[in-house]
Amino acid sequence: AHELGTPLATIQVVAKELLRASPPDSPAAEDAALLLVQADRCREILKRLSQRPEDGDILYADVGLKALMEEVIDPHRGFDLEFEVKLYSAGGQPPPRVKRLPEVIHGLSAFVENAADFATSRVSIEASVDAGWITIAVVDDGPGFSSEILPRLGEPYVTSRPHGKQRRALAAQLAAAARPPVLLGRKKASAAAVPPAPPPLVQPSQGGMGLGFFIARTLLERTGALVTVGSGGGDGKTQPRGARVAARWARPALEVSQA
Repeated sequence: AHELGTPLATIQVVAKELLRASPPDSPAAEDAALLLVQADRCREILKRLSQRPEDGDILYADVGLKALMEEVIDPHRGFDLEFEVKLYSAGGQPPPRVKRLPEVIHGLSAFVENAADFATSRVSIEASVDAGWITIAVVDDGPGFSSEILPRLGEPYVTSRPHGKQRRALAAQLAAAARPPVLLGRKKASAAAVPPAPPPLVQPSQGGMGLGFFIARTLLERTGALVTVGSGGGDGKTQPRGARVAARWARPALEVSQA
């Protein structure tokens, strides 16, 4: 937490200068103000991470793997999206108990929040366990990562991202684009009979993960995780491409020893 405080302070200083130099109500001013709000939020998270746990927290020092996933995703339920928790264990073995690390909870929660901002209708958190590894992935059915964004993920830069009405409008447009052509009787509708999709309100690229992804990845890597990003599995034509962000640990790094 202390190591992250210095770059976070730099980001806040630069954002304040950008806000001061930008015309009021301009897109640049809005982005700078948003960055300041998010940086303050990150600072509060870092403050909590640097505090010593209370004695009572020892009761929750470890939890079942599925319980950890539920804890990460529960705060995001109740919105206009479907949330799923999936757990796969090789050989049908019972899932392990894992360390309830605040870095893991905050890091995965950030990935879920980002996925919810871009998802069309569904976000899932999926864990797979085999003899050597524990992998937890957050998958959404949104537009996915653009090829331009992927090499830069993890840099604390500012990019636009859909929120509120914009996110729901983009989700509706993506869902409409993924539907099969309307059938008239037994024949496909002609091109003229199918109205063209309106242009998206925002570019369909999951590129707003700069500062949030930087913080989340750093927290998870400090626990021994390897963080990877990629496609959510859609083909980008009949269904949205989607995004997948995964953290993988060697079992001893996350699993609670049974000895």
